[in-house]
Amino acid sequence: MQSATSSQLGLAHRSGSLQESLSGKVMLAVAASAFVGICAHISLPLPFTPVPLTLQNFAVILVGLLLGPVVGFSGMVLYLAEGAIGLPVFTPHSVGGIAHLLGPNAGYLFSYPLAAATAGWSVRAMQRITSRFRAGLVAATIASAPIFLLGAGWLSHLLHTSAAATWTMAIAPFLPGEVVKITTAAGIFSSLQRWRQS
Repeated sequence: MQSATSSQLGLAHRSGSLQESLSGKVMLAVAASAFVGICAHISLPLPFTPVPLTLQNFAVILVGLLLGPVVGFSGMVLYLAEGAIGLPVFTPHSVGGIAHLLGPNAGYLFSYPLAAATAGWSVRAMQRITSRFRAGLVAATIASAPIFLLGAGWLSHLLHTSAAATWTMAIAPFLPGEVVKITTAAGIFSSLQRWRQS
């Protein structure tokens, strides 16, 4: 995790100049997809749900906050494409490839482009009216909504579970961790923004 975060810190420092050119945006999208892939491998399977506990949500939100809606969205589409062709970017406890994109975690995965774009758009809108950290918190919270809505919705559809069972398997166990991920992503974002502007 430390090396992944260090790489993201270095990436963020250069992202201002990189985002000015098409080749720079492509490089950032590739780096973002790699960062999410690394965080997917920090994974803990849970016995009561087919959805593992991972750092993917944290990575997706942080990518959106740091790189903005367009590059964040593009990086997450690239991430899904990498996984679809069989690259080992998904959680190590999965079958991988297209099969993983049709399994219980599909809703979460397909929400990532939308979540990254939402985080990037929201934080830029919020920074005009509040501090960087608060903007990051609000944006990260808003970006978490499509992850949980699409993730829980697909799981419920796939397994034909009731609303209560879906809540227990797809949302409730992950909320405490999500609070930590949101707060950490907002803190990193605000720190890097201050550093880049100093």
